[in-house]
Amino acid sequence: YMGFCVAVAGAAVADDWRVMSGDEIRTALNGVALDYGNATQTFDVDGRTTYVAGRPSQGSWDVRGDQYCSVWPPSETWVCYDMFQKPGMLRFVGESGTPTDGVIVER
Repeated sequence: YMGFCVAVAGAAVADDWRVMSGDEIRTALNGVALDYGNATQTFDVDGRTTYVAGRPSQGSWDVRGDQYCSVWPPSETWVCYDMFQKPGMLRFVGESGTPTDGVIVER
C-alpha cells in the first residue's frame, strides 16, 4: 500500500504542473496568446480576451482571488477556473475537473 502512494506522488511531481496564485495568473496572461491546438486565445492587459476557433469570439477576463474568470456575451455569468503552470504551458481547470492546456505563444 505504501509503495502505491509513493508511485502516485512521484507521478504528480513528474507531471510538473504547479498551482498558480492570482498575481501569477495576471502576470502570466497579460498580453499573452495561448494555442490550444484547435483554437487560440489572446488575453489583453485591459481585460479583453479573444478566442478564435474558426471565427473570433470576444469576451472579458479577470482574476478573482486565485482564479482566472471569464465572461462571454451574450451570457453575463462569470465562470472561474483554477490555474496551473509548467514551463511554456498554462492549464485551466473548471468545476468539471477537466483540464484545458494551452501552449504560450509569443506575441
